[in-house]
Amino acid sequence: MYIKGNYSKSIYENSTGYVIGIFKVSDTDSEILSDYIGKSITFTGYFHELNNIDTYIFYGELVNHEKYGEQFRVDSYERIKPEEKDSIYEFLTSGLFKGIGDKKAKAIVDALGRDTLKIILENPDNLILIPKITQKDVNILHSKLKEYESSYEVIMYLSDLGFNTKDSMIVYNYYKNKTKDVINSNIYQLIDDISDINFKKIDQIALNSFVEKDSSIRIKAAIIYIMNEISNTYGHSYYKYNELLMLLPKVLGCNIIEDSFVYALNELEKDLKIIVKEDKYYLMDMYEAETLIVKRFRMLNSKENKSYKKINNSIDDLEKFFNIKYNPNQKTAIKESILKDFLIITGGPGTGKTTIIKGILELYRLINKLSYEKLSEKVVLLAPTGRAAKRMSEATFFPASTIHRFLKWQKEQNKFQINEYNKSKVEFVIIDEASMIDTYLMSNLLKGISANCKIVIVGDDHQLPSVGPGDVLHDLIESNMLNVVKLEEAYRQDDGSNIISLAYDIRRKIIDESLFNVKDDLTFIKCLDSEVISNIMDISNTYKDLDYHEFQILAPMYKGLNGIDIINNKVQSLYNPKSSNKKEYRVGEVVFREGDKVIQLTNMPDDNVYNGDIGIISRVETSKKKEIYIDFDGNVVKYTPSNFNNFRLAYSISIHKSQGSEFDVVVIPIIKGYSKMLYQKLIYTAVTRTKKKLFLIGDINALKYAASNDLDDNRRTTIKDYLINGIN
Repeated sequence: MYIKGNYSKSIYENSTGYVIGIFKVSDTDSEILSDYIGKSITFTGYFHELNNIDTYIFYGELVNHEKYGEQFRVDSYERIKPEEKDSIYEFLTSGLFKGIGDKKAKAIVDALGRDTLKIILENPDNLILIPKITQKDVNILHSKLKEYESSYEVIMYLSDLGFNTKDSMIVYNYYKNKTKDVINSNIYQLIDDISDINFKKIDQIALNSFVEKDSSIRIKAAIIYIMNEISNTYGHSYYKYNELLMLLPKVLGCNIIEDSFVYALNELEKDLKIIVKEDKYYLMDMYEAETLIVKRFRMLNSKENKSYKKINNSIDDLEKFFNIKYNPNQKTAIKESILKDFLIITGGPGTGKTTIIKGILELYRLINKLSYEKLSEKVVLLAPTGRAAKRMSEATFFPASTIHRFLKWQKEQNKFQINEYNKSKVEFVIIDEASMIDTYLMSNLLKGISANCKIVIVGDDHQLPSVGPGDVLHDLIESNMLNVVKLEEAYRQDDGSNIISLAYDIRRKIIDESLFNVKDDLTFIKCLDSEVISNIMDISNTYKDLDYHEFQILAPMYKGLNGIDIINNKVQSLYNPKSSNKKEYRVGEVVFREGDKVIQLTNMPDDNVYNGDIGIISRVETSKKKEIYIDFDGNVVKYTPSNFNNFRLAYSISIHKSQGSEFDVVVIPIIKGYSKMLYQKLIYTAVTRTKKKLFLIGDINALKYAASNDLDDNRRTTIKDYLINGIN
């Protein structure tokens, strides 16, 4: 659909060309938008230039923002040049052409008519024949109009190369009149400069245009691409010469001589894009991130302890205040958190990590004689996911935030607004669920806080490592070079919890079958692969009345006979069957229905919803507008077809997505068919999501194999090595 009319003003703009503005509509091809004719509408999109004179046609769709209401999201647009005499007159007097007022503009239009703009561009000297028009006027008219037209020429040039409208706008707004020069010099430079542009996109355009398959600039770009891909796929922070050389022909689609590879590596090192240490090849960003983490934590760790009189008495007072009895490890953790500027607190399920955070907050407040309001200015609680932050806040009665939200992540530019140039003023940071924090995120957090900011890191390093590269918490603890308090005594569930016993057995790579089916908290149902779904359905039916936050099915894989997709389809038919009272909307092979449980897959900070958040579909619109409203614990977020892929059904979710969450009742199918996904940290993470009752369904030998398999844990990182041996 399109709207035609005039741009009025901008409400928001950024450097990539993204604009939120007001547009007065004069025409449209959409019945839905017909009510806006003669009125104004808010629009969003990417533009290289907008003015109040030209008439525009915006192509896109009507969307509804939960906070800001109806908006027209522009996918592409075109400018309609002024052709009628009156429009040309208005254009010339718009202020774009300095020194051209009413009288001169009228004289020009009267003399040249409808071809005014064409003549100014092609034969500007003809304007000298018009009374009162000076050579200076001619120069201004010609240069400004040429500049005005040239931007469109560049956009068309980018479009002809193969860039879509959005990317064309982003590229032009970054380089302006240097766009062609940059592309002709090294089109792969766009990958470094613009976060929205990736190697595959540029490489296809380059090959279709003017770049040879074995050109040096292409080889260099491919090496950087491979290094990033290895990081994101396997979590490594450095790479080996031979693996880069082996993967290069697969990416380039051709063989190259080794000398060309070596030359490219040397050039990348000279350009400071990679760094080589012994036989390790790092992306410069990764090397700097690892070294920043090491330097900061070593510096904080080496600072002298603070001195507080009667701190032990204060901890005793805490126990009375909270009506709790801390064990010696917990007391040590709370005390050391106050005395030291850096501390790691680690422990398995039920060891009281959250209880300790609550104690640290209160003790810090009492010792420093702070009001709760002042405490919230000096101390911040952080977690990697929205769900983990919410749990943290609920348990401590203190505000908690995701790290992305604290650092003010700017989605359009993929940058943090709190950074080394604009630091937060907080004095104490407590980070929970730290096993989920990758190297880049930890580095960005350290950049955004003062070098002297006190830090306490809390987490279980036996959990799955971060989705992003690195294994930060594990490396910090394993170095034995930093202040660490290890919690060992379990308190979370009743004494003798078999769930906790199973979790610790998995850490020891053993499975004691005598734990199963003895107490109500831990059940193993042995069955064939073909019987897994029917058992899941029976258990799901038993717990049908539980709140959606209390019951969860966790599985390692999406596809296959017992994959997440099939489980979701089956359980949806039980929990939320098709009904004439419920609207639904099909997206591909999945039906989303009012009342469905869904999980968020991406961060949407503007809507305060984050990757891993679970909610319920509260409303589906299927008439003129296609909209799905999801209620995330009272925060209702509206989705349109453009972002329907930001969520999926959540009766069953992946174990990775469950990190940072806990559920009263958990069901885990475990079969040999899950193959490569059967490894120790994955199954340990799944088991430790359970608070009260755990069902395991399938093959006991698959569970034993998973507990003994730690092959997937071997990430190549150097934080541990740098902490022990120093940075060369």
